[in-house]
This record gives sequence, C-alpha cells and structure tokens, in this order.
Amino acid sequence: MDTHFNFYELKALDRLPSPSGTALAIMRLVQSSETSAAQIAHLVQTDPALTGRILRFANSAALGARRPIVNVADAVAMIGMSAVRNFALSLSLINTQTQNHCRNFDYAAFWADSLLLAVTCTAITARERAVPPEEAFTLGLLADIGRLALATAWPEDYSQCLQEAGNQPLKSLERNQFAIDHDALTLLLLDDWGLPSVFLDALKLSTTSNINQTTRTGRCARQLVFARQFRRYCLTEDREGLLPSLALESENHGFQIDTLTAFADDILTQWHDWGELLDIKTPRQAPQDTHKKPPAKTTQSHCHTLDIMLIEDDSTLPEELSAQLSASGHTVTTCMDGESALRQALSHPPQLIVIDWQMHGMERLTFCHTLRAFAQGKSIYLIMLTDDTREDSLIDAFAAGVDDYVIKPVSIRVLLARISAGQRITALHQDLRREHQAGEQAAAALAKANRKLRQMAHTDVLTGLPNRRYGLLRLEKEWTASLRSRQPLSLFLLDLDYFKAINDSLGHDTGDDVLIYFANTLQASIRSGDVACRLGGEEFFVIAPNTDKAQALLLAERIRNAVEIHQPEQWQLPRPLTVSIGGTASQHGKPDWRKLMSLADEALYAVKNGSRNGVKIV
Repeated sequence: MDTHFNFYELKALDRLPSPSGTALAIMRLVQSSETSAAQIAHLVQTDPALTGRILRFANSAALGARRPIVNVADAVAMIGMSAVRNFALSLSLINTQTQNHCRNFDYAAFWADSLLLAVTCTAITARERAVPPEEAFTLGLLADIGRLALATAWPEDYSQCLQEAGNQPLKSLERNQFAIDHDALTLLLLDDWGLPSVFLDALKLSTTSNINQTTRTGRCARQLVFARQFRRYCLTEDREGLLPSLALESENHGFQIDTLTAFADDILTQWHDWGELLDIKTPRQAPQDTHKKPPAKTTQSHCHTLDIMLIEDDSTLPEELSAQLSASGHTVTTCMDGESALRQALSHPPQLIVIDWQMHGMERLTFCHTLRAFAQGKSIYLIMLTDDTREDSLIDAFAAGVDDYVIKPVSIRVLLARISAGQRITALHQDLRREHQAGEQAAAALAKANRKLRQMAHTDVLTGLPNRRYGLLRLEKEWTASLRSRQPLSLFLLDLDYFKAINDSLGHDTGDDVLIYFANTLQASIRSGDVACRLGGEEFFVIAPNTDKAQALLLAERIRNAVEIHQPEQWQLPRPLTVSIGGTASQHGKPDWRKLMSLADEALYAVKNGSRNGVKIV
C-alpha cells in the first residue's frame, strides 16, 4: 500500500481539488511569524476576485469600518492575515470545484456543509483555545475534502459508491473501489498543501474512539468531533431529539444546556454571512446529504445541436437569427457587449460564438485573445461578422483566434451555412473529447487495478496494516530520505505479551480478533507521519521519521500506555493485554536500516526478558 506513489499518481490526473498558486503562497506566508501585512497585500493584489471579496468584507457592516476601505493593505491590516488566508483558500477551491461531473455528489451541499463545519470549529475553539480560531476555520473547511477529491478524480466510480452507500459503509466501498478512503485521502491532500502537523494528527485522531484530551492534539480532535455533532444539531428540525447526547458532550467544552440554542442560532447567522461573502448557498433548511439520488434519464439528443452565443448590439439580427437557430434545435444565448459575453463564455462555455467585429464594451482583438487564453475557450468555434474586408484586418482577426467570417450586411442563409460548417468542427471536437475520456477511463481502470494489486501485495490480510514486505521497503526508503535530509529516523519493534496464552485458552479465532484490536489501538496512537506494520504473528513494528531517541521514547510510551489503558472488554482474557517495545534511532544515516532492525530487536529482547510491558530505546 504505497500511499505516496498512489497519491502522486492520482495528482497526475490533474483533476484533484487544489488551491490556486496565490492561495498556497498566502497559506505558507501566514504560517511564518516574519510575514508582514504588506507582503500578504502584495500577493492578494495578483488575484482580482480575491481582492474584491476582501475589500467587500472589510467594508461590511460586520466589521463596522468608520470610513470606506479602498486599499488592499488597509483591508488586510483590518481583518487580519489569517482571515485573508481563509478567504484565499475558500475562494480558490470553491470557484474551481463546483462542476457536477459526479451525478450522485451534491457539490453545493458539500460546500455549504463544509462552510458550516468551518464556522462551528471557529466558534468552539474561540471558547476553549486548542488552536487559533482562524486556523480552525481552515481545518473545518477542509476536513472532508477527500470526498470531493474522489468525486473529482473518479466521478463515475464514486457516483456508484454513493448510490450503494445505503447498504454498505461508504468508507468500505471506497477502499474496495479505490484502495483508499476519503479520510485517508484528506490527510494526504492537507499534508501536500503544507498544513500544520497538529491539524493532520487531530483530524486522524477524530475518526477514532480513543481520544486523550490531555494533549493539544487530543483537545483539537475532541473539538472537531464536537463540531461535527453540533453541526447536526444546528441543522436539524428536531433539536430536542439530539439534545441529550449533545448535552453530555457539551459539558466537556464548557457549555451549559440552556445556552446551546442561542449558540447554534449565532453559528447559523455567521454561516449565512460567510455564505454570502463566498457565494455559497446556505439554505435556511439543512443542506441535503452530499450524495444524492441519480437524476432521471432524459432522451434529449445532442448529436446535431449546438450551444451558440450571439454577441451583437444590433437587436434586429440577433432576434431573427436566434429564432431560426432555436427552430433548428440549437440553444441560443444573446449578449450585447464584449465584457458580459466573456464572463458568460468562461463560466458556461458555448460551442460556437457569432461575434460582431464592431461590438461595444471591449476591444475585439482583446476579446479573442482573452477567450483563447483560457482552456475552456480554446475549442469554441468563433465566427466574425465584419464590414472590414481589408487584408490586414482579416489576418489580424484570424491571428487573434477567429475561425471564420461573414461580410456585413449579413445574409442569414450564408451565416447559417457557416454555422453548419462550424457544427462539423465542433462534432469532431466532441468525438475527440469522448475518445480522450474513454482513454482516461481505461487508464484510470488500469491504475485502479494496479493499486489494488499493490495493496494486496503490501497489506496484511488480518489487520489491514502494511505487511512485512512493505514495511522493510518503506524502512529503506525512509532511511534514504533521512540520510539526504540529515534528519533522525526511529524504529520500534512491538510484541504482545503472553499472546500464546490467549490462543491456548480462547482459541485462535479470538487470538486473531485480539490482533485486530491491537492493530487499531496502535494505528490510533501513532502520528500521521508514522507507519505501523505487522511483522508476523504477534509482532509489529513502527517507522517514525524525523524522530530522535528522546521523541522515540515518548512515542513508544504513548503506545504502551494506550494499550494498557484501553483493555478489550468483549473477551475474558487470561491476563491484561500489554505490549513490550524495543526501539532505536538513526542519525545522519548511522546505523543503516538493517542495523536499525537488529538493534531494535535486541532492545525488545531485553524488555521481554525483564518485566515485559515496558519500553527500551537503545
């Protein structure tokens, strides 16, 4: 289960959700304590949409500005760099990830739901600060981004998973179909985007049942769990039904039962305000689940019809031409100026545009160059209406991206003939796109089969952890990386104490169940960058990158303590379940990865020969 290889293979499809370059740059700048508001403002100004939203927010009633804010630097200073980061991240993801390619995935509901979780996380962390509230917004917004990633990368396959999710757990369907589930993919994406490790660890921990609230990561994970629970409370019409379970959890976060309703109403108000700022629909009723029923099939044929845009400020021609084109089954949109036409063409690309070369609102060559500069504008067939027959003018028009032209005054019959010729070109484009999509689907199916084969070869069937083969390959890989980066690398060997007694007294089936229970406890106790593997039998090992001996001791003790505290109650074990751990660390590549295994084994042997249920780091 080579997650790094799988992830970058998935990125190569170029359909994963990803923040814009500006958003990523702002995120990284905000994480640095040396960044100034002027640097952030300079970056913001490179994105006109982001600039407009930030100025709009700075001048909103919520901030109560005493005078109009017209300068980006003033706006950044007023609302704070973290809020700017949230705007940049939200806008860049939302604006590019709203296409309904996955028919059973409700994109609008997904963003409304994610925004509500972001607002809820912010409000909760403002009361009990585990992480800064502004950063909690980011965590809440992206906590389920793996679901969007699967819907984006494999829309057809994921739509099928969503349709079957009523009968089987969704995450199980995802793992069977893609060799990864949305929670694991979320962690990979956030790590790739450079979010802090405390976010990754907390997000991972929040999906488990064993959360230790004494650590910062544990508190953050518990807040995230509570935020999800509170989000359901905010949206349900039956708040009384959810109140008992919510009240029990809310006491751990300093809430009184009589304040929950007012707190929920305040969160909903903030949710609607943020939705207006980010152009996210936040309905007064609960958003529907993000996997929806498939739409009814239609029988409409698109083989011989086009989506056509007419750009003409002479109202007579568009009306006559539009009527004839509509009668032929084409869908026609009319725009009266270049600026509105360009916005419409880039947001909802037509297949063919008829443009008057004397249009108002934008220089004609600028329109063509701008249209062709965007991916969605490259394949649009462009017919020009002009009364300028000079050779240089026509050459300039074709150089700017025009495909054909008709001399004014326009003959409707000639123009319809030109459109018919363009129709043949657009049909060829459609055929090429279908062939390309078929090739992509075949490649994706092959990649998915290869991923499943690799997963089967590298996964322990019983526990679901990586197996010995994968673990040794990964250890060598991490050792090579530590040698290159000159960072420490630690390794632990773990052995369940008195495991033979469990098999002898309760049978091997129960012994297998205990191994699965231990594997889950181990996985929940390690950090997001650590790798836990099964060596064989009751032996496991953990690879801990960027971890020296002192940190290794703390991590090993955390694992040992988690096993000792969280005893399985479903079996009458002959004695409490405990684990012995032996470990070592490599610094600057010494010792090598083979010697690490040998030293860790010696340390484990020493613990097993002693009192057991202990840790030894050499």
